Amino acid sequence: MLAIKVAPSTLWETLHRNGIEPAPQRDRQTWSTFLRSQAQAILAADFFETQTLTGVRLYVFAVIEHATRRVRVLGATAHPTAAWTTQLARNLVMDLRDAGATTKYLVRDRDSRYAAAFDAVFEDEGIAIVKPGIRVPRINAIMERWVRSCRAEFLDRALIVNLTHLRHALREYESFYN
Repeated sequence: MLAIKVAPSTLWETLHRNGIEPAPQRDRQTWSTFLRSQAQAILAADFFETQTLTGVRLYVFAVIEHATRRVRVLGATAHPTAAWTTQLARNLVMDLRDAGATTKYLVRDRDSRYAAAFDAVFEDEGIAIVKPGIRVPRINAIMERWVRSCRAEFLDRALIVNLTHLRHALREYESFYN
């Protein structure tokens, strides 16, 4: 109303000097801020695969708690089915209930191995499923980093004979990691 022109840089400097962020960032939270503020309530899950000496491909399913970085290797199989993953979800929910955990979110990728029944188990417990966008691996970075550590420190250095051997070795690595 006074017809005084102010340069955008002057306005930015004034806001910055008074500790006020520009408007586009004020109305929403960044992903890293969300993760830090909700770490106690977030689990991340992922499938990864390995091979035995005979070339059999085995699939491992694990979850990690964001706050404590505690890992739970839930299972390994040669043929992950919807029934198998759903049962692992039920087992995890029972473990979380017994531990008194206050989980609100489960971060998982868009893998086809997660059936609707898998999601339903968590939704019945009030745990929201967070699915990242396509080709956005940073959303599940904590779990992806653990998978990389598991591969580099363990799977790339071990000769896995069969499924039973893999399960035993994963239990040992899980206790070592935790």
